[in-house]
Amino acid sequence: MRRTEAVRSLVREARLARENLILPLFACPGEGVRREVSSMPGVFNLSVDEIAREAANAFELGVPGVILFGLPESKDETATGAYAERGVVQEAIRAVRRAVPDMVVIADTCLCEYTSHGHCGVVRGGEVLNDESLELIARTAVSQAEAGADIVAPSAMMDGQVGAIREALDEADFGNVAIMSYAVKYASAFYGPFREAADSTPAFGDRRAYQMDSANAREAIREAELDVMEGADFLMVKPAGPYLDILRTVRDRFDLPLAAYHVSGEYAMLKAAAQRGWIDEKRAMMETLTGIKRAGADVILTYYAVDAARELARR
Repeated sequence: MRRTEAVRSLVREARLARENLILPLFACPGEGVRREVSSMPGVFNLSVDEIAREAANAFELGVPGVILFGLPESKDETATGAYAERGVVQEAIRAVRRAVPDMVVIADTCLCEYTSHGHCGVVRGGEVLNDESLELIARTAVSQAEAGADIVAPSAMMDGQVGAIREALDEADFGNVAIMSYAVKYASAFYGPFREAADSTPAFGDRRAYQMDSANAREAIREAELDVMEGADFLMVKPAGPYLDILRTVRDRFDLPLAAYHVSGEYAMLKAAAQRGWIDEKRAMMETLTGIKRAGADVILTYYAVDAARELARR
């Protein structure tokens, strides 16, 4: 049953497809900007015009969607750039929508990229205030929906954020905009390169007070259950690779579409090892993404989306 590729393909259990892939993109101010992230070879901070080109290229290769993150021109304590009508992500959404009308446009809905302190909510006295943050997160989601996002993706891990967003979207007549909740998001060491790309490193402390402890599995079910009750349309596990057991548990427990984020640190490790000739990058990439698919993911957010789509097109 393993002797030839034709037979192996015939009995293959998990099938990774281009339709499973979502490409993360980082929008920044300016025009014609294409600035490589030093810790993520092949990943760039892109101005809005370049975002549109990158999205169109990905779509042509079979990647159905993008998720957009933003680097604003300025930051403040209340993250006004996150919900500004002409904010960088809002402009990127409009640009992608014009360039590739059929592409699925997902907006990351968080405050950390826009706050001067780098945390995902309102800070007072050195503490992140959960309930006071919900209004700003919901306001951000509505602004992204107004710009044309198909899906908003709350990633702050604030309790009640999905319910607050669902209520705000419905009140603003955006009941058809879906919510992809970062329901199970661990406080992970694998986010380091992302924080360089998004300029979102906390000015003090860390995010362990509101993101999940890596030792906890049962808590993942509680977090996912709460988001389902509040109206999430997708669930997500982040990171993917170190938490494949969690991904499988969530898959077995819930019927909602399930996403997994193959995060920046996971990508950077493969890139670094490949650059040193220690691994075959293409094979390692496909093995990694297939493993995430096998564990139960319907959707995989990965910086390898375009490379994987090219490889899948050859098969």
